[in-house]
Amino acid sequence: ECHQYTNKSCEECLKNVTCLWCASSGRCVEYPVRRVLPRSDLCELRNARWGVCWVNFEALIIAMSVVGGTILITLGVCCCCCCCKKKNKKQALLSVRPDKDEERAARERERRRVRQEERRAEMKSRHDEIRRKYG
Repeated sequence: ECHQYTNKSCEECLKNVTCLWCASSGRCVEYPVRRVLPRSDLCELRNARWGVCWVNFEALIIAMSVVGGTILITLGVCCCCCCCKKKNKKQALLSVRPDKDEERAARERERRRVRQEERRAEMKSRHDEIRRKYG
C-alpha cells in the first residue's frame, strides 16, 4: 500500500501512519513494525521520516529520549521530595510522641497507684473485720 506513494511527496506518503518516507531515495515503504528502528539498508535514520516530514527519524528518536529521560528524572526527584517530606513529618511526629507516651505512662502509673490503694483499703477492712470477729 505504501509503495504506491514512491516518487511522490513526503506528505502524501505519511498520510498513512504505517508508511516510512526515505528522503534520499524518495521511496515510501512500509514501516517495519516488528523492529523499533528501520534497517539501514531500507533507509538511513537521518534520511528516514515517520509521522512528520520536517523531522528525521534520528532527531525524533533523540528528542523522544530526551523527553522520556526528563520525565523519568522529574518523577525521581518528585518521589525523593515526597519521601523526604514524609520522613520529616514522621520525625516531627516522633519528637511529639515521647510527650504523649510519657503522659500515657504517667496516667497508667496513677491508675495503678489508685487501684493499689483501693486494694490496701479493702485488705485493711477485711483484717479489721477478722480482728473484731476473733477479738
